[in-house]
Amino acid sequence: MRRNFLVVISCLISCPLLAAQQTATPAPASANPDAGPVATAPAQPARPPQPHTLMDGTPVKLRLSQTMSSENAQVNQEVPFEVVEEVKVDDIVVLPKGSTAIGVVTDASPKKRMGRGGKLDISISYARLADQEKVALRATQDEKGGGHVGAMTGAMVATGIVFFPAAPLFLFMHGKDITIPQGTEVTAFVEGDTHLDMARFGAAPPLPAAAAAQSQASLVIDSSPPGADIQVDGEFVGNTPSTVNVKPGSHEVKVTKKGFTDWMRKLNVTGGNVHLSAELESATPAVPSTVPAPPSTPAQAPAPQPR
Repeated sequence: MRRNFLVVISCLISCPLLAAQQTATPAPASANPDAGPVATAPAQPARPPQPHTLMDGTPVKLRLSQTMSSENAQVNQEVPFEVVEEVKVDDIVVLPKGSTAIGVVTDASPKKRMGRGGKLDISISYARLADQEKVALRATQDEKGGGHVGAMTGAMVATGIVFFPAAPLFLFMHGKDITIPQGTEVTAFVEGDTHLDMARFGAAPPLPAAAAAQSQASLVIDSSPPGADIQVDGEFVGNTPSTVNVKPGSHEVKVTKKGFTDWMRKLNVTGGNVHLSAELESATPAVPSTVPAPPSTPAQAPAPQPR
């Protein structure tokens, strides 16, 4: 009789522990040893990044900003995180280092009697971008890998933080509370493609086609005689005749040729084509006339007047 009583007590103690251990242990790949190797789906090729888009599955490294414990955590309590590494789109920082991310406690209970440990589940929700908009986050890289609840728990387990029901059995036997220390780092992932207005992150907005056409002007420069050097704002740009592209605004054009006087113009260009024709003047001095001057006659003294 006493032996049977001991067997019953042993079963009562071991069954909850085995149940917890089975919960924490991943299921085998195949329950049938004769089924052969399980075929795995081929890995999906990475999608090329889209312009102005924070791509789905982009990793976001986070650091817990305060210590969390199952002893005093409350369901729906916000959990603050800090972004550890900046995230860029189009080579522009859209999620700066130090930005805020928020998680939520989805399940929490302190340690209980009979050696039952505490429980703490955290769901990661979003991060705050540089333009103060929110970007949704999840705890797994593959969106088919599970929802928010419990997945962040698994991510923290991978970093060494222990959660119910993945905790070792000694935690249950000793009735420990779950504590996540401040500074614990985890990796979350962007939930869905997020198209961004890059102008709100300091990027220059693209110019319309008409505005882009007006952003340049053409100077059509020729000279007589041709073959003269052209300088625009002090920079050599070619020889006449030439077409030179310049930005709208004030410019100085100089045309020079050896043996000729420099030709210079200052003009304000607003767009389109501007034609300039430089008439170069010879720099050789004029040859003086060789016609001899008439000989000068000596001046005669006036005749004396009679008295």
